[in-house]
Amino acid sequence: MLKYLIVLLDDTCVSYCHYQNTESHEFLIPIETLKKGLVFAMKENLDVHFVYSSKPLTMEYKTLIDSVEHIDIMSAECKQTAQIVVFDDFVKLKNDNLRKNIAYVLRVSTNQLFKDYKAITNILANVSRINIVLTNIDSMNDDDFKAYQGVLNYLSNSLYECYIKGLYPQLNLISDRIILNKMNNCGAAVDSVTLAPNGKFYVCPAYYHENKNDHIGDLEHGLDIKNARLYKLEYALICSHCDAYQCKRCIWLNQRTTLEVNTPSREQCVISHIERNASKKLLERLHQQGLFKHIASIKDIDYLDPFEKRDEWK
Repeated sequence: MLKYLIVLLDDTCVSYCHYQNTESHEFLIPIETLKKGLVFAMKENLDVHFVYSSKPLTMEYKTLIDSVEHIDIMSAECKQTAQIVVFDDFVKLKNDNLRKNIAYVLRVSTNQLFKDYKAITNILANVSRINIVLTNIDSMNDDDFKAYQGVLNYLSNSLYECYIKGLYPQLNLISDRIILNKMNNCGAAVDSVTLAPNGKFYVCPAYYHENKNDHIGDLEHGLDIKNARLYKLEYALICSHCDAYQCKRCIWLNQRTTLEVNTPSREQCVISHIERNASKKLLERLHQQGLFKHIASIKDIDYLDPFEKRDEWK
């Protein structure tokens, strides 16, 4: 059942996920389209997330946006009212006036992460939550996986030191799996849909930016999601048996790499299980200190790619 409506306010809106928005031509959502979109959200009882560009909005737009409960997603350059702020640079994030009441998103390549990951230690002590989003998962190789494991071991230790001191920042790559007891994935086309400035619905923002003809309905005729069941977890054989609950399971990335919306690539599976194992080790250390005793231990596994266990899950 749908829970969220993501509204892109302009073609040049900031990306907060794996996709890259290369749009340079501004196209602000018409005010009447925005009004109809909010009516749709109210009728469907959906929470609204607005995604902004750097283009300033008029008071008419601001008043309309403020007429509904919502979440603002903005880039670091225009974050005045945002609950979610997106950075694409370690230095900018480190030097920002960090606040506890904001969730930060850091979009980086593996090269950037491997180079600057130690800077995250100081950031963790000053924020409540940071999501690290890798922008080149589909090109990762075995050497990258090994390096990623080392990065997570370092960050796990940083989180451990924070928790011992009574600070409890969340880092999606490690802390999410500790607190989850079921899949908490992308949810595109199941939990959320995206309304674009052209008045059409899309599975997620990435689909709009990649191919504007690849829509799933419009405000006039409503949603029309073809083979909607395929987006659901229960129709993904391997994923429905997996316990890497924090895995993004990005629908757009799935389709891009495997041609199937419900089948992640090997790269996405392996990094998710490296994260899972880092969470397991951190939780074990915390249990030894008497922390998080109410959270069950994460079991041992002998694989990084659940596809290797497919015969057991038929």
